[in-house]
Amino acid sequence: MLRAVIFDLDNTLTDFMRMKEVSIDAAIEAMIDAGLEMPPEEAKRRLFEIYDREGIEDQRVFDRFLMEEYGEIDPMIHTAAVIGYRRGREYTLILYPHVKRTLLDLAKRGLRLSILSDAPRFQAWSRLCYLQLEHFFDHVITFEDTNVRKPDPAPFLRAIELLEMKPSEVLMVGDWPARDMTGAHGVGIKTVYAKYGDTSGATRSGADYEIDDIAELVTIVDQLMADEDG
Repeated sequence: MLRAVIFDLDNTLTDFMRMKEVSIDAAIEAMIDAGLEMPPEEAKRRLFEIYDREGIEDQRVFDRFLMEEYGEIDPMIHTAAVIGYRRGREYTLILYPHVKRTLLDLAKRGLRLSILSDAPRFQAWSRLCYLQLEHFFDHVITFEDTNVRKPDPAPFLRAIELLEMKPSEVLMVGDWPARDMTGAHGVGIKTVYAKYGDTSGATRSGADYEIDDIAELVTIVDQLMADEDG
């Protein structure tokens, strides 16, 4: 019997990469106004190289960027970057269409909902609270809960443990096949691939179901429940 749905957060419920792109663009413009002498395209390339190396949630990206460029952290350029980034984030951290309605529909069906994210705890909770999603979920599992990232089985097993359910009673929804689908299947959880949020360039998801809009998840859940009743 299906009893719970576990969601990835970034690029599944929120358009995280759009937020990141716009925020970095805003930070670069602010740094240039504060004295950074570098074409915006070059600054963006170098910042995303740091993200690729240190992780997309790296909180010291501007420190590292300035140290690599100047050998020191110019306080005015650094502060301008942080403020510019935050302003950009405020305007672009949004939910995909139909997210809240879908979460409400699932809750009305008696399903428990959890978040399973590789993001650091504070950043994940910040995004949930900013988007007013914090009361939808029974559990929020973040990187600090297991200190390993998907597709390692540990985060998925922790999510099941907190829900006190069997893998067969849970559905995993995520945008990254190599992490969300592979990890969930590895512990026996059925999967739904959020195609609309994929930034990994995957050509095959390996998921049990694929959706172009999160609202389609309700139809999948209803079908699974009807099959169980039959």
